[in-house]
Amino acid sequence: MQKIVTFLWFEDSKAEEAVNFYTSIFKNSKIINTVRYGEAGPGPEGAVMSMTFQLEGQEFYALNDNPQFKFNESLSLFVKCDTQEEIDELWGKLSESGMELGPGWIKDKFGLAWQIVPTILGDYINDTDKEKSQRVMHAMMQMNKLDIEKLKLAHEGK
Repeated sequence: MQKIVTFLWFEDSKAEEAVNFYTSIFKNSKIINTVRYGEAGPGPEGAVMSMTFQLEGQEFYALNDNPQFKFNESLSLFVKCDTQEEIDELWGKLSESGMELGPGWIKDKFGLAWQIVPTILGDYINDTDKEKSQRVMHAMMQMNKLDIEKLKLAHEGK
């Protein structure tokens, strides 16, 4: 059992739609539990109050609905990707009806920020050869969706 769980509060009764969207994108994902409002409310009887779900084995909790609280970019979900194909797929799906925020960052249609990052980027940025590291950083800052081949070429000085 996971001790710390990310809690996502969705506005406008979007929790169920968001959970279905996210679990359709990530391969190792599932809905664990759905709790609906009863007669006592505070939402309409039968409407989704909360959902527990997993994305790539990581547990999340989604709750409906308080429009005064909105997601912002100070919190993002960081997704490590091994291939460009994975980056392209996740970028395409998560940015649909959302917006690109900058190098590797997307805000999805629900307002949740994601970082779609190649696993190798950490090694490149932390390279003890500062010239290599800076070339990669410069290349990365020119991108929205990160491109593994371009980052590799920058690291190699090509």
